[in-house]
Amino acid sequence: MLWLFDMRTLILLIPALLFAMYAQYRVHSAYAKYARVATRRGITAAAAAERLLERAGVSGVRIEAIGRTLGDHYDPRSRTLRLSRPNSPAIADVGVAAHEAGHAIQHAQGYAPLVLRSAVVPVASIGSQLAFPLFFIGLLFAYMGSQLGITLLYAGIALFVGVVLFTLVTLPVEFDASRRAIRALSQTGLVTQEELGAVKEVLFAAALTYVAAAAMAIVQLLRLLLIASAVSGRRR
Repeated sequence: MLWLFDMRTLILLIPALLFAMYAQYRVHSAYAKYARVATRRGITAAAAAERLLERAGVSGVRIEAIGRTLGDHYDPRSRTLRLSRPNSPAIADVGVAAHEAGHAIQHAQGYAPLVLRSAVVPVASIGSQLAFPLFFIGLLFAYMGSQLGITLLYAGIALFVGVVLFTLVTLPVEFDASRRAIRALSQTGLVTQEELGAVKEVLFAAALTYVAAAAMAIVQLLRLLLIASAVSGRRR
């Protein structure tokens, strides 16, 4: 009976899953569209990032190439900005590089949401690895009539809360980095106003993926709570 209930809770995931698929489509579509269009000034992604970091008074950040499309990221531990196409003058690559430079600037300035996200990372990492194994082990023990099963169910849920918190804290961090990137690119004139519109399109599409991740995590948490509640009610 519980497995039937679990199948019903899977329905909750469908809208979030469709949204996630749409977000992935948007980001890949927008990137592909503007990865073939160079900026008029011909500035490369790495040069644009360097310019924005210098303008913000941030030094000591290394820029490296990473061999994975859309794998661009800033590593605060080593203060390294990794770009998939650092030598590309394409609008998409310049926009993404500016966004990652925004993260480096956040780090240098002690941007509160970024500090909070960094603090949540260990909890989220443990939660992503252990939450579901604990939850399903809890289900097995609960079916055998053990109170330990209920304890493990809610322990798994508690760990997954850390994952949800991470996805939520990530949203203001990503939105702010994009705002910084757009503002800086506009003020420095590294891209034209027309190109700035294309940058906004790419960064908005990327932001959708983080919104989708948060929505998926929240719905998954709700699903786990419903299942745990059903198991607890069955034991009463």
